[in-house]
Amino acid sequence: MNNITIATHNGNFHADDVFSVATLKNIFPSYELIRTRDLELINKADIVLDVGGVYDADAGRFDHHQRGGAGERENGIPYSSFGLIWQKYGLTLCQGDQEVANSVDAGLVSNIDAIDCGHVEGVSTGISLSQTISMFNPTWQEDADFDGSFEQAVEFASSVLLRFIASASGGINAKAIVAKAIEDAEDPRVIVLEKYIPWKRTVHALSSTALYMVYPSQTGQWRIQTVPVEPGSFEDRKSLPAAWAGLNDKALQEVTGIEDAMFCHNGLFIAGSESFASTMKMAAMALQA
Repeated sequence: MNNITIATHNGNFHADDVFSVATLKNIFPSYELIRTRDLELINKADIVLDVGGVYDADAGRFDHHQRGGAGERENGIPYSSFGLIWQKYGLTLCQGDQEVANSVDAGLVSNIDAIDCGHVEGVSTGISLSQTISMFNPTWQEDADFDGSFEQAVEFASSVLLRFIASASGGINAKAIVAKAIEDAEDPRVIVLEKYIPWKRTVHALSSTALYMVYPSQTGQWRIQTVPVEPGSFEDRKSLPAAWAGLNDKALQEVTGIEDAMFCHNGLFIAGSESFASTMKMAAMALQA
């Protein structure tokens, strides 16, 4: 459908309405956006979100402010307008890949919904995307151009959304490759990848013995990286040798006896050398430390 009319409320905006419009922007090549609370204009629009008091996906109505809300996920997180829009259009934007759509919902959409609906349980602390979007609103010291600021926020949100989709797709498509690398490993404690791909979730799901990942860097050298005790943790199953911490080039070469050793991070979670063979030597030394 081309030349559709999308209506949402005017004035101050939040992440849910911004990301809703960002989603639709990537679905419909041509649309007119109306930011208003005029019910006559709202009722004439093809798609209405975050205003209007009605949730009816078939009719293009995606509000969640009505009494009783608009439902919630199995984990208890209510739907805001973004979640409702994502239910309708997310699969299309993810090119029919339900696993990718679900991943984006879990990592992005549900968090924005939770914050918008005041459902704070399980929401990460710190600066959130919702707060970032809110900062696009004009401050009291600026001339109020909410519509122009909303357009800027939508452009930003659209980029973020597409990167979330790309990241989710990359992680999901990497699963089979990482699983094969685990299966083919000569030593189940050292997993070798022919190129760097997202590996942490798959390794944690499939291997309780993997300690190190070995893979080529984008610049051609090789890296050894520790496997954390769980995804997102800064604690490793087995750190690299303490004597390597913070050493580079000659200093690391003298300690390891590896002539092309390059560096070891002070945190002992990653190190590297010029060649695959040398990096595997580093892995063997780390296993024995």
